[in-house]
Amino acid sequence: MTLHLPLSAARNLHLAAQGLLKPPRRKASKPDVLAAIQRMALLQIDTISVVNRSPYFVLFSRLGAFDMAWLEQLLAEGKLYEYWAHEACFVPSEDYGLLRHRMLDPAGMGWKFSVRWLEQHATEIAALKAHIRQRGPVRSADFERQGGKGNGWWDWKPEKRHLEVLFTVGELMVSERRNFQRVYDLAENVLAKHYPQGWNDARDTPSPEAAQREMVRRSCRALGVVKAAWVGDYYRLKRGKYQAMLHALADAGELLPVRIEGWQHDAYIDKDLQPLLAAAEAGRLQSTATTLLSPFDPVVWDRQRASELFDFDYRIECYTPAPKRKYGYFVLPILSRGKLVGRLDAKAHRQQGVFEVKALFLEPGVRVSQRLLADLHSALQRCADWHGTPQLRVVDAPAGLASALTSA
Repeated sequence: MTLHLPLSAARNLHLAAQGLLKPPRRKASKPDVLAAIQRMALLQIDTISVVNRSPYFVLFSRLGAFDMAWLEQLLAEGKLYEYWAHEACFVPSEDYGLLRHRMLDPAGMGWKFSVRWLEQHATEIAALKAHIRQRGPVRSADFERQGGKGNGWWDWKPEKRHLEVLFTVGELMVSERRNFQRVYDLAENVLAKHYPQGWNDARDTPSPEAAQREMVRRSCRALGVVKAAWVGDYYRLKRGKYQAMLHALADAGELLPVRIEGWQHDAYIDKDLQPLLAAAEAGRLQSTATTLLSPFDPVVWDRQRASELFDFDYRIECYTPAPKRKYGYFVLPILSRGKLVGRLDAKAHRQQGVFEVKALFLEPGVRVSQRLLADLHSALQRCADWHGTPQLRVVDAPAGLASALTSA
């Protein structure tokens, strides 16, 4: 029998899959960082640092305060690797084979790969690989730019482009990060940390079709609640109709068909959430977490899914020209007790010890109750303390909310 669930239950099942249903119960440890990434399948990388960089922030939302050095340590130890998944992501090393086919056939990678660059600079690229083989890993910063400072990713110095092309085709991998800068080494050296027997494409690489099926399976597990229109976005799979694949996973017992209140399309719940279904159906599955989310959090990185699941229209505006922004530069969605209740534009002033909320916006219909006020203050203060900026400053917020938050 197909279960019928209210939309609120679907939201809470999704948050349970993402590790956001309840606040953390204990202080985070290094294994918790790896487990959180494995649970999400992917951790998107972004370098903007007006607050802590996105990968740290995504982990903080789930784990609370943690030692950010653990993420780099897991990468250097070979527990994680970097590659193009949703976008540039940290990926559990056991999933290397899922993305290997993209390295072997990078023609569809868009701006991330240029066969012309590879052909035109074959001599220099061969010399760069020989340099790494003889002298060890390198950073882009190890090479001087000729002719002054560049103007962004479209104006990379040649060595940076060489490194990125070799990274995309899988000949180089990121062995570690230093001050969040990539350190590139030969792929065989990096893979040896996780695959001591070596990687053999003929033996170890699944077919593109098998890899796609597994990525759909991982997407379903990470999302918890899925429908066909959402599946391709998680790993940036090619546009396609995934309904038949979801049916097959349901036939295999991997997914459970459900009907969600207000949705016309078929939906599915990942089998790992089955112990929660009775409570969800009875309305007893409750979210108690209030936290801020990164703009690059899996909960909101698919605009269509965030709108359909949470009735929350979210657009990342940091790459939008300032005059066209509606909410601000680095806007953090506010998750509170199973709902996305608002968003805020924040900046951590580390030298002054101030966490500034430039502007806070609540969604239409959200009532400022004493419980919401207490939840928001607690979430903001935890975030401020984690940044080492314990003084909370709210500049612009709905009437009375700024003073209430800072004096709570």
